[in-house]
Amino acid sequence: MRGAILVFMAILSVQFGGAFAATLIPHVGALGTVALRMSLAALVLAPIVRPHVKGHSRADWMRVLALTIALAGMNTVFYFSLERLPLGVAVTAEFLGPLGMAALGSRSLRDWLAILLALCGVVAVSGALTADWAHLDLLGLVLALVAGVFWALYAKSAQLIGMSWSKLEGLWWAILLSSVVLVPSGFATAGTRLVEPYHLLTGAVVAVTSSALPYSLEMYALRHIDTTVYGILTGVEPAVAAAAGFFILGQNLTGSQMLGMAFVVTAAWLVMAGGRQRE
Repeated sequence: MRGAILVFMAILSVQFGGAFAATLIPHVGALGTVALRMSLAALVLAPIVRPHVKGHSRADWMRVLALTIALAGMNTVFYFSLERLPLGVAVTAEFLGPLGMAALGSRSLRDWLAILLALCGVVAVSGALTADWAHLDLLGLVLALVAGVFWALYAKSAQLIGMSWSKLEGLWWAILLSSVVLVPSGFATAGTRLVEPYHLLTGAVVAVTSSALPYSLEMYALRHIDTTVYGILTGVEPAVAAAAGFFILGQNLTGSQMLGMAFVVTAAWLVMAGGRQRE
């Protein structure tokens, strides 16, 4: 149960951070926002983690490299897909990554039922049912699917790092290295706007709520749950976003969205009740 709770806390943090990120993107662009997120997250975590270079094997650093690629990939490719696809379609396509990972690791009828419910729930909540799939941008769809692959790679590499690195040190190195890749792209698109005080302050909030805190929570969570459970639990994220829009922003919920929320909650309950924790 502990691992699932940590995943839910991470999802809530990401949704909170998303509200701030939405105000930042019009000023510094998607790449600028991601660059601020990752670089400032590394700064925030540094005094907490106190990382060391020595004392790690080649295999340890290869796992960090895999997580670096996953973080940089899933934090940029998905934004590019949103330039070509409706949000609901992009979310659904990206979710196929962790869901596919869950399917590969499923071992019971309960798992498969949870996977089916999670998929149906995400499709319903995201609004993908109303999209004109016949006229969607093919490149955008491919980008969303690639983002899903990076998401699955993130989960698996984070789990491996959690088993071989102490606490959050491996995660910190991956965040730092990914920011080294992303910051030049951020400056190329946003220029000096990236370091204006207001943008730095907002970026710091986004860095904590969308990167430092949720990644840390998920790192600890993946020490207690397997990637099948994690892949299914991530289906709760669009449901939380829809619920936040309803309660905080006063947005309407359709009948299909409410049904989809019930599906993903049921899927989460099935995997939590299935004894797949490693506690």
